[in-house]
Amino acid sequence: MSPTAEKETVFKGSCYCGAVTYAVSGKPILSAYCHCTLCQRLAASPCVATIHFPAAAFNWTHAEPHEAAFEVFSVTDKPWKNRFRCKSCGACVASYSTNKFKYSVWAGQLERDEERKIKNWDLIKPTAHMFYGTRMLDFDDELPKWEGYEGQSKRMS
Repeated sequence: MSPTAEKETVFKGSCYCGAVTYAVSGKPILSAYCHCTLCQRLAASPCVATIHFPAAAFNWTHAEPHEAAFEVFSVTDKPWKNRFRCKSCGACVASYSTNKFKYSVWAGQLERDEERKIKNWDLIKPTAHMFYGTRMLDFDDELPKWEGYEGQSKRMS
């Protein structure tokens, strides 16, 4: 795929029931498997594949008023990060960092193709593991593992 096509690629996502939908476009700022304890607790999972995009790349696509379909909350540890949860199915759909001006989405909620694979996965697949020190499972892959954010903390392997 050409660099121009990558810039124009649109990724669509939704909550479980489809009441909350969004689209993000272009190349992500970051794509990693996050093993932080906050993601583990919010997703009830050992890790999440989180993908970060600039705020300008993110758009809600469900019916307006958008706020009618989701509730906004933040956790005590990160009051600057607004999280969006569907009022119907309860799934966390995205988050917005008010201090970094970016949205984060979880790969598992992105649109799938007829083989049930995430569309254009090769353009957004994770490039690292972050917060690997608090992992619940070991991952035997070639991706670098970081204590914190990729490139901003000590590399573990």
